Amino acid sequence: MQQDSTSLVSSFRYAAAGLAHLLRTQRNARIELAVGALAVALGAWLGLSGPEWAVLSLTIALVVILEGLNTALELTVDLASPERSPIARAAKDVSAGMVLVAALGSIAVGAGIFLPHLVK
Repeated sequence: MQQDSTSLVSSFRYAAAGLAHLLRTQRNARIELAVGALAVALGAWLGLSGPEWAVLSLTIALVVILEGLNTALELTVDLASPERSPIARAAKDVSAGMVLVAALGSIAVGAGIFLPHLVK
C-alpha cells in the first residue's frame, strides 16, 4: 500500500511543479489567472447563482488548461525540432490559436454571466 500512496503523492508533486513552471515562465498564464481571479471577485460581489459559478469556474479552468497544454506542446516541439520547421511552427501556431479561441469565448461567457447583473 505504501507504493500507491507514495505514487499518488509524487503525482501531486509533479502536477504542482508543472503549475509552478507554467506560472513562473508564462506571462499569459499569469494574466489569465489574474483575470480569472478578478472574475471570481466580481462574481462574489454580484452574488452569482450556482449554475453561473459552475460555468464561470469551468470557463476559467478551460483557458488555463489550454494555456498549459499550449506550453507543453511548444516545449515538446522545441525539443523534437530545435531547428526551424514550417510544420513545427504550424503546430505551435495552431495551439496558440486554440488558446485565443478559448480566451475570446471566455469573454462571451463573462458577458453573458455578468452583464445581466450589472445592467439591472
